[in-house]
Amino acid sequence: MSIESHLSELERRHQDLERKLRELMHHPSVDSLELSDLKRQKLLVKDEIARLKSSETLH
Repeated sequence: MSIESHLSELERRHQDLERKLRELMHHPSVDSLELSDLKRQKLLVKDEIARLKSSETLH
């Protein structure tokens, strides 16, 4: 998988996680554990995107 396609996939996943977070936060009974897990996943994906973009500019 090329870096560009991997970045595209990660960006799509990041958007999906953002959408899920917004949906979850609109529910009256928010599961704080699920919310924390989604935020953690989103942060990991964001960090991976930043890492790949950084390594891409180095080449």
